[in-house]
Amino acid sequence: MARFTTLYSGSSGNCALFEEDGRALLIDMGRSARSTKTALASLGVEPDALGGILVTHEHSDHVAGLNVFLKHHRVPVYASERTLAELTRQNLVPETAALIPIDGETVDIAGFGVSAFPTSHDAVDCHGFRIESAKGRTLAIATDLGYVSDEVMANLYLADVVALESNYDVNMLMTGKYPYFLKRRIASKNGHLCNEESAAAVTKLVTSGCNRVHLCHLSKENNLPELAMQSVRVAMLEAGVVPDSDCVVRAAERFDISPVWFL
Repeated sequence: MARFTTLYSGSSGNCALFEEDGRALLIDMGRSARSTKTALASLGVEPDALGGILVTHEHSDHVAGLNVFLKHHRVPVYASERTLAELTRQNLVPETAALIPIDGETVDIAGFGVSAFPTSHDAVDCHGFRIESAKGRTLAIATDLGYVSDEVMANLYLADVVALESNYDVNMLMTGKYPYFLKRRIASKNGHLCNEESAAAVTKLVTSGCNRVHLCHLSKENNLPELAMQSVRVAMLEAGVVPDSDCVVRAAERFDISPVWFL
């Protein structure tokens, strides 16, 4: 049986776990190595048992713990070639790290079939991932994107679990304390996804049969879980979508492990 959860999720750090039969992958490590290992231990996962760490991009809320973690655990890191080069340039990984590019094809990583797809974010080369387990359970994750492209949607469709960004509430962002340039950056096509845009994508996914959606990367300053969830309810109501009785959409925990989904 496969399981998925986020160890933590939000503007202060992001990390997700996908596991099946003792094989496990992490997606990002945006808080300290110590806090990440503590979370893994509570889930019964040994750091050295990880088959790989997938990195979406080089921003600190996705890689802050990576350097220290890799100095103690020889876990290979997978990302686009340009992202790996940027991690090296910024000394975000140790010289001894095993860095393996994943670009344009499905790669076998510890028994998981992993493919990367581009997302529109102001990083060197940001990507989401579609991951299929050995038993055919599929996770699609896209955590940083200014809009949902056709390619992104194609990779989210028909996944057993979708983890999709719902970063900010438009009103909170625009009336909040951030300077104007930062508001523009967040709301741009190379920034982050607002609740309404995320909810529109979620509605399409639920219509196509996806029954597990994890809203992630919520902003501490510009969003609330109840606002993200309300946007989904409104979008479904306006579209006339009645989800299946077993459909669950939830917002990820910011600092704690979210409830585990078993697939």
